[in-house]
Amino acid sequence: MDWIKEIVAETGLADTHEHLVEESRRTNESSGWLFPCDDWALLFREYIQDDLHCAGMSTVDEQRFYDPGTPSIDKFRLVHPFWERIKHTGYAQAFTHTLRNLYGIDSFSLRRIEELASRYCELKKPGYYEHVLKNVSRLTECHVNSLERIFMESEQPMLLRQDISILELSRCSAADIVKVEGETGLHIRSFEGWLAAIDHYFERYGKQAVAVKYQGAYSRRLNFEHVSERSAAEFFKSHHAERPFIGPHGEKVLQDYLFHYCVKKAGEYGLPVKLHTGYFATRDSMPLARVKNNAADLCSLLQDYPGVRFILMHIGYPYQDEIIALCKQYSNAYVDLCWAWIVNPVACVRFLTEFLVAVPSNKVLTFGGDYIMVENVVGHSVIARKGISETLSSLFLKNWVGRSEVPELAARLMNGNARDVFSRVANSEP
Repeated sequence: MDWIKEIVAETGLADTHEHLVEESRRTNESSGWLFPCDDWALLFREYIQDDLHCAGMSTVDEQRFYDPGTPSIDKFRLVHPFWERIKHTGYAQAFTHTLRNLYGIDSFSLRRIEELASRYCELKKPGYYEHVLKNVSRLTECHVNSLERIFMESEQPMLLRQDISILELSRCSAADIVKVEGETGLHIRSFEGWLAAIDHYFERYGKQAVAVKYQGAYSRRLNFEHVSERSAAEFFKSHHAERPFIGPHGEKVLQDYLFHYCVKKAGEYGLPVKLHTGYFATRDSMPLARVKNNAADLCSLLQDYPGVRFILMHIGYPYQDEIIALCKQYSNAYVDLCWAWIVNPVACVRFLTEFLVAVPSNKVLTFGGDYIMVENVVGHSVIARKGISETLSSLFLKNWVGRSEVPELAARLMNGNARDVFSRVANSEP
């Protein structure tokens, strides 16, 4: 449906989840723990490399591929046999769209590889984040969950709206305490001191933040129980004793209390809570049984905090039907299609189509690139627009949506819902 494609192409798209580093990091640094090299191979670092590994690329070849000393042509020859195996996956197709829409290169081929190497370097200069996000991807806003700080005081706060990460605040490991002390200048010697540190982050950044983000589902179930402050304090004391050992039960008690504490603080500041659900960005390791429990585990949390908006990220893939059920049942449950478009584009179209005939249309956010490298946002946004177009076309052709309703629905899905969900609303505690 060309007319629907045109509407979607012309409509601004809200980006509600990225891990972008600051622009100055990309323009001034050539290496670091996030950047093994500084050339076009870096664009494979996120997600595509996992498909390459799954397709058989060895660790040795991968290390050579990211080695700054490996010539560009040799990098292409290393990756090309595996590229042929993965080029139809969502991860790879996003890269192909980035080549075309950002660099003006029609294919990933040996004849164009030196041109890609040159254009990669030419693009990286002050101001290119705004060019990539606003001019090329046509984003209305961009949310960032920093992987480096609990809250990143961005050099471009109007362009890169930041989340408060509550993973470290609710996990409370020895490394987390060191990180918090380094960021805040506080000296934490007690459980009360740790709670004061959490208060500090919300007092300092709560009015700047767009949301809070928790990705703890990578390491535990989302079955947060209510426990007493006294119990949590005892386990904190044991956890950080000279010879710490509290066991899995003690860790859960401590984390459960601190997670609830952070959610209550989010409610006080009117901040939505973003939760990782579903698929893992890992290799050869994913506890699928625990992933399957995500939706069921969240029921209690949604009931406990009716005034807090919970954003269920990544559609819970591959258990997306349960996420539809949650969003239909709970008024404070929203779904975010971030990352899902490239994990499985066809499943994501199916999800959005079924979602819109089951759940109020204000309950879905339709894009988040989930990238560290800003360049990759371009290709992912192209796939998202394609998927949204396919969804709306299907609903129109099957008479679920009228022609006159399409423009308004497209605007709501692509940017209106994000504007409404992340508007500041002071919520009462449960």
